[in-house]
Amino acid sequence: MTGFATAAVSVGAATLNLELRTVNSRFLDLHFRLPDELRVIEPLLREQITGALSRGKVDCRAGLQASGESSRELALNPQLLAQLVALEAGVRAALPQAASLSVAEVLRWPGMLGDDTIPAEALTEAGARAVRQALADLTASRSREGVRLAGMLMERVIRMRELVAQVTPRVPEVVREYQAKLVQKLQEAIGSADDERIRTEVGLFAVRIDVAEELNRLSAHLDEVERILAKGGSAGKRLDFLMQELNREANTLASKSVAQDVGGVAMELKLLIEQMREQVQNIE
Repeated sequence: MTGFATAAVSVGAATLNLELRTVNSRFLDLHFRLPDELRVIEPLLREQITGALSRGKVDCRAGLQASGESSRELALNPQLLAQLVALEAGVRAALPQAASLSVAEVLRWPGMLGDDTIPAEALTEAGARAVRQALADLTASRSREGVRLAGMLMERVIRMRELVAQVTPRVPEVVREYQAKLVQKLQEAIGSADDERIRTEVGLFAVRIDVAEELNRLSAHLDEVERILAKGGSAGKRLDFLMQELNREANTLASKSVAQDVGGVAMELKLLIEQMREQVQNIE
């Protein structure tokens, strides 16, 4: 199911920004885009997301941004600078031809202008809060989409029930009409053959074209679709299985049909089922 959510949590002199994007997928597929300083929270994010979601391709992005109030006066670290000078003197004593450190290199030396590193514990706590907020928003938006998709599925279920109700009374009539045509053709083909042989052949073909059982199973599957939609919750995999069963019955109905109107109903059923299958792919 598609969705988008963001969260921002203050941590030290920075803000942790987290973004979750989901698109449709039959399975859960996680992708993380994190800077090196946030790799420490990836296991936590993975655990929280897999605990909340069961399907979908999920992109998780996070970053640290310096807070507006975090500006401070820069100053050299005198102890670190003294150590660096001593180390350089030792290196130059051993390697007189070695190049001297530049001012830019000194200023870029880790910790020379103060240590802005955020402890791992603080990052983990901020990551936990951010992912909880983002997942809550994401779940809410996916739930709203789920309600909309359930309504679309129910519209097609209602139409399929109308088609089943339309064709069900026609089944005995279609069988009788086909039997009458078949009797006539057999009598013309085999001439004076006994009626028992004709009745046997007609009975066999009548069984092959009787679609009452397929219509009953279609109705039963539609009942189950309605029950699952009414229950709510994670239903994508169950609905996907039912779409396969509905499609199987519709295919059989189409293959056994000997009347144009029944064949037309079977084709419309197949179209509706295909539309439902596409929508089911979006349901968790």
